[in-house]
Amino acid sequence: MRVCIIPGDGIGPEVIGAAAQVLRALVPEAAIEEAEAGWGAFERHGVALPAATLAAARAADAILFGAVASPSHAVPGYRSPIVQLRRDLDLYANIRPVSSADAQRSVDLVIVRENTEDLYTGRERLEDDGAMAIAERVITRRASARIAHTAFDLARRRAAALGRPGRVTVVHKANVLRVSDGLFRETVLAVARDYPEVAVEEMLVDVAAMRLAQTPERFDVLVTTNMFGDILSDVACINGGGLGLAASANLGDGRALFEPVHGAAPDIAGQGTANPLAAITCVAMLLEWRGLPAARLRAAIADVLRDGPHTPDLGGAARTTDVTEAVLARLRYR
Repeated sequence: MRVCIIPGDGIGPEVIGAAAQVLRALVPEAAIEEAEAGWGAFERHGVALPAATLAAARAADAILFGAVASPSHAVPGYRSPIVQLRRDLDLYANIRPVSSADAQRSVDLVIVRENTEDLYTGRERLEDDGAMAIAERVITRRASARIAHTAFDLARRRAAALGRPGRVTVVHKANVLRVSDGLFRETVLAVARDYPEVAVEEMLVDVAAMRLAQTPERFDVLVTTNMFGDILSDVACINGGGLGLAASANLGDGRALFEPVHGAAPDIAGQGTANPLAAITCVAMLLEWRGLPAARLRAAIADVLRDGPHTPDLGGAARTTDVTEAVLARLRYR
């Protein structure tokens, strides 16, 4: 297996370094190649995603991506490398699982987000001498249909594995965005007819956000557009311990990129206290995508979450290396 690791900026190198250690321990024969991307790469080369990095990503079986520190203001020539990778590699499905179990509720849901279009196409412009900013929202039938198939296929597999009926919640705002979300809604509901064993419901995005906060245990699989999925998945992740524990997969046809979703966290970069468990969970997702066993790793992660050591975001004082070594030690024990 050939894996391209792209550490990126901020805490990216710290957490992806931890993930690479775990990957080497579990799959010692894996060929790991490191490549650069992000704001640091832009400052060094004038491009955030160098051609060599894109070539390495294309040649790899899978990609582990850390984080990038994209500026919030316009910088001539800068494009978000993760958005560009998703589009150039056609990684059209963003998969964000969230699970937790406590005395009050048991949450086990997945948000399936279309990953290549919507407002993230970057079609923005200024008009009226800079007094008006316009962003074009792009929704296509093709992209809506394939993300719908991804969601319903996943619901079908989860139903078989968990021994209960599957359900897909189609999230949109077609009551206001009648053309763009109207096309998304119409297309997904048409695909739903191919999966009669999977229950389907519709929900407006604002209602979905409220219910993810109030009663997340009611959901199974949610499917939505790029921007709505970006926001809702961050709302949902609080039920799995917050951004520091959230992992995601970006899937295409035969390609995959895995990334923690916490971002570059520049306020703690270089301090050695970043939580590596989201990045290590990405390794588990990568193994499962390749059809390799990941139960040992998931059990080791669960042990560390339960017993520690814990980094400051979870109320502890451990360092990134402490948590990584604890996971590795449990893997050796198991």
